[in-house]
Amino acid sequence: MSRPEAALAFALADVPVFPCVPGGKRPLTRNGFHDASILGHVVHGWWRRWPEANIGMPTGRQSGVDVVDVDTKASGSGYATFQRAIDDGVAAGEFARVRTPSGGMHVYYVNTDIESPCWVSTRAHIDFRGEGGYVLIPPSAVATDDGVTSYRTFSLSTDRQQRLDSTALRGFVDPRPATPYYTAQADRGNADALAVWVSRLREGERNRGLFWAACRLFDAGVEFPEAMSALAPAAEEIGLDRREINATVKSAWRRSGYDATIRKYAPPLPPPLPPLPRQQPGHGRSLS
Repeated sequence: MSRPEAALAFALADVPVFPCVPGGKRPLTRNGFHDASILGHVVHGWWRRWPEANIGMPTGRQSGVDVVDVDTKASGSGYATFQRAIDDGVAAGEFARVRTPSGGMHVYYVNTDIESPCWVSTRAHIDFRGEGGYVLIPPSAVATDDGVTSYRTFSLSTDRQQRLDSTALRGFVDPRPATPYYTAQADRGNADALAVWVSRLREGERNRGLFWAACRLFDAGVEFPEAMSALAPAAEEIGLDRREINATVKSAWRRSGYDATIRKYAPPLPPPLPPLPRQQPGHGRSLS
């Protein structure tokens, strides 16, 4: 199945999707995963414009799916630790596994409208993608040292599906005080410290982390231009594009009560995308 066909099939199954750059993970839409849609005419328009685009899916309540990302790298692998979590009943209830291009895997769980924030355990080589995150889904493909490699579904479970307790999993794989990633130890009014912190964010935590860092600066009285000057280079370094950075920092500015003055400081955005063709969206189907 081609990517345009797959993207539309996901949308018609009520799984929200959005396009990412061909061969990469960066969103192509203005607001990234926030733009994900199940409307057939919207999804069809995106992939008619970008037929080779990868398919992104937001995790958490928006899609009803949480994902555990088990990494394997030269520095270590999370497979053994994750298997122990399964054996102990901490990670039971999955409904699918997807092989990632790096040789790791994404393990899918149902999300029952629970806000479980993303977290990363570098030591355990296991990440959790929940609220505020996203993943690429098959048949997306990215460039690796071995060439362009696809995401591939390799396991579908017939066992009873259940929600993953992400806090319990975090405590099991990395038994240290379990705190959300966005409570990082940084001087909350120090632009340089927060920029360094943003530069260390990983996929699944970038937008939420940038938003948190910008809020901390605005709460400390930093003006919009200074916040953008400090955080934008770090955010671009981790793969966010300028439009997405602008949107995220603007949201933080508004949250901090400065909506009336944002127009004075915000750099202009690129022109909007051309209108998409309109057609009746298909009836949704449940994902099984």
